[in-house]
Amino acid sequence: MLIAVIGSGSVGCLYGARLARAGHDVHFLMRRDLEAVRRNGLMIHSCDGDFRLQAKAYGGSAEIGVVDLVVCALKTTAIDSAEPLIRPCVGARTRILALMNGLGIEEKLARWFEPERILGGLAFVCINRGEPGVIYHTDHGRVTFGHMLGDHSQAQELADLFASAGFKTGVPPSLKQARWEKLMWNVPFNSLAITAGGATTDRILADAGLSELARRLMREVAAAGNADGCTIDAETMVEKMMSNTATMSAYKPSMLIDYERRLPLEADAILGEPVRRARQHGVPVPTMDAQYYLTDFLDRLNRQV
Repeated sequence: MLIAVIGSGSVGCLYGARLARAGHDVHFLMRRDLEAVRRNGLMIHSCDGDFRLQAKAYGGSAEIGVVDLVVCALKTTAIDSAEPLIRPCVGARTRILALMNGLGIEEKLARWFEPERILGGLAFVCINRGEPGVIYHTDHGRVTFGHMLGDHSQAQELADLFASAGFKTGVPPSLKQARWEKLMWNVPFNSLAITAGGATTDRILADAGLSELARRLMREVAAAGNADGCTIDAETMVEKMMSNTATMSAYKPSMLIDYERRLPLEADAILGEPVRRARQHGVPVPTMDAQYYLTDFLDRLNRQV
């Protein structure tokens, strides 16, 4: 398959590199890492085994041209720039996979592209960028897929594609519910990492107060999601999220890494959109509301904007 990775950060690089190693023709749109990757290749340090890929890296998507699949792995803070980056790669049969965090992602892409092209992917992975051209994959890697209009056959095709690269994959009954369930991890651990002063996941779990806040946030996310049409078993998911997080050791959520680098945080897609939907449905989410305002304020203060 001919694939373009738009947004070659840690997630885009890991999954794109593994797809390339599995034999697919993968082209990476890069900025920060472009010269390093052209010079030295893309180095993946992975819990599944290290490897170096002589990646096909480009500074503009027009150089890539039309592909079968666009993997959009941009940060949601850059979603408004997605259309001009993706457009040169889209032909009559191109599909677009939003491998991104947050809520409302597919709906935003559908402002520019036909909904039948659009799929969502949720990566459950512990991963960080190192120096230019280097990715550190420390744990997990499972990906679930859904189609914006509910075409499970298209979602299964992508699940099979990523499975061919050695990843565990799945196709849940509802892409919307899968996004809400992932928010049950992203909302508490990304936001608490910021508002608790740079706390890694192990410190959040070890502190009685922060651990309780994490559970409250998870329950609020589940309540908002269920009001939005999902059927989440809140307590089962809370225990699953807490136990899975305990296996991560001292993990820095992506939002904390962005905060330390003074980059814009994905607060709106991860916190703001769920809060807005909760309000639309009349569901009180006081803890999530507070975390959204605090995270947004600290982000702006940190970047002096």
